[in-house]
Amino acid sequence: MGAADIAGLIRREISKGTLQQHDRLPPERVLSETYGAARGTVRKALMQLESEGFVEIRPGSGTYVLHKSETAAASAIDNSTPLELMDARFALEPHTCRLSVLHGRHADFDRMEDLCRQMEHSVNDPAAFSEADTAFHRAIADSTRNGLLVWILTQIGSVRSQDDWTRMRRLTLDEATINTYNTQHRQILDALRAREPERAANIMKEHLETARLSLTRASET
Repeated sequence: MGAADIAGLIRREISKGTLQQHDRLPPERVLSETYGAARGTVRKALMQLESEGFVEIRPGSGTYVLHKSETAAASAIDNSTPLELMDARFALEPHTCRLSVLHGRHADFDRMEDLCRQMEHSVNDPAAFSEADTAFHRAIADSTRNGLLVWILTQIGSVRSQDDWTRMRRLTLDEATINTYNTQHRQILDALRAREPERAANIMKEHLETARLSLTRASET
């Protein structure tokens, strides 16, 4: 289980209210045993949650929940399907590319470049690819400097922690599909660097259409 998966599971528990605001999370050692992951992976997941405003890491004290649970949002997430996730992303992420062209900085695009390399080195490791893929799309959102948009996309991304999504990932992420996604990610990044908003938005649409078609086929098996 990767850091993104662990972060998604913890985020879901916070959103549902199982973990309440001000609660202290179990120590990294316990979380490592719970999720069957290395402590470094758990630490990376906690750092991701801290960057999203869900938790606060207090050196020498522990990790504490900052986020207040929202019942309506949690219910919507719990009842969502992977195909609904793709439809919601299709409504938002092409325009996110346009905003990234307007507000993105060289450091943002360098971060995306690093993540593209990680994905290209993970052709035979779907879990590692998925983790870097999530981070790549989050990096595009972050580059918009729009906190509300980042929050909305984070909520949508929480669906990825569901069992249905994990099953779909196993069914869809073969070598050929990952190579296709990697090509599309590169094209998106090239368009963002070139400051071509419509080209970036159109490639993102193509990318999400490819992913949705893959999920549709998998759901019929």
